[in-house]
Amino acid sequence: MGKLKRQPNKSLVVVVDDDESTRDTTKDLLASAGFRTATFASAEAFLNSPHSASAAALIADMRMPGTDGLALHLHLVTSGRPFPTILVTAYPEEAARTRALEAGALCYLAKPIAAEDLLAYVGIAIRARRKGPMAIKEHSDLKPKERSDVKPTS
Repeated sequence: MGKLKRQPNKSLVVVVDDDESTRDTTKDLLASAGFRTATFASAEAFLNSPHSASAAALIADMRMPGTDGLALHLHLVTSGRPFPTILVTAYPEEAARTRALEAGALCYLAKPIAAEDLLAYVGIAIRARRKGPMAIKEHSDLKPKERSDVKPTS
């Protein structure tokens, strides 16, 4: 596997996960690839921050106390602030995956997630955000470059 290339990027990627080590690891990965990041331990903390209006992409955990990642995504959509959303979970379920994708999430990924795959989806998310809400829906459940060592989450 090749090394990750650092590409300066002014786009803000928000990580919402109740697990501190996951937030820190994801933030470090995104920073190493040149992304600006903001992390939050809850959906409520994110929604009460100034970043809730300026993020280019959202990575949210499916299972959190209070508002979970899917509910956060749906709230943003219904309030007119759709973000390309990458939903992640340590407990993948086909029914949850189906609900997430039908709700317009960009993808539903099972933890642990390969760094290259997460960065590929973040790139897709940012490109979709730049193109607008319809592009977000069109990119839903895209897969990064096909590789024989990547297992689908379904």
